[in-house]
Amino acid sequence: MEILWAPWRIEYILSDKKRGCLFCTALAEKEDEVHYVLYRGQHSFIMMNLYPYNNGHLMIIPYRHVPYLADLTQEEILDVFSEVQRCETILRKAFHPEGFNMGINIGAVAGAGVKDHIHVHIVPRWGGDTNYMTVIAEVRVIPEHIKSTYKTLLPYFHHDQV
Repeated sequence: MEILWAPWRIEYILSDKKRGCLFCTALAEKEDEVHYVLYRGQHSFIMMNLYPYNNGHLMIIPYRHVPYLADLTQEEILDVFSEVQRCETILRKAFHPEGFNMGINIGAVAGAGVKDHIHVHIVPRWGGDTNYMTVIAEVRVIPEHIKSTYKTLLPYFHHDQV
């Protein structure tokens, strides 16, 4: 048997899962480094995904807790998708990906982990970033610790490096 170490998972395992919406909690607690919040804008904020598909997996989330795109105002939609565009630019500069997956999962059956607070995913991709581990063992290998990725990305969101 092969053992894969993921020491950051213990934080999730031991955490209180009944705290409500993780996005609203991150906003209310204002402990951005703890929640991996990279940026707070006018109508939305950007945070890293704690269980990423790849290094640099970001989520753009409107402040308002609503389940559907149709619930957002035009200003909120413009803000969210302007931040998606900004994230793409920052990820290109920081990590030089060869492509991206971007998406919105609406509802649990569509794969939404947080089904009642709409959000957009942006995942940088590189040739060969998927391998047999995901297919055969249902294990994803992330080469950099999330804290290191956060420290790499944070300056791009706060020093107008875009």
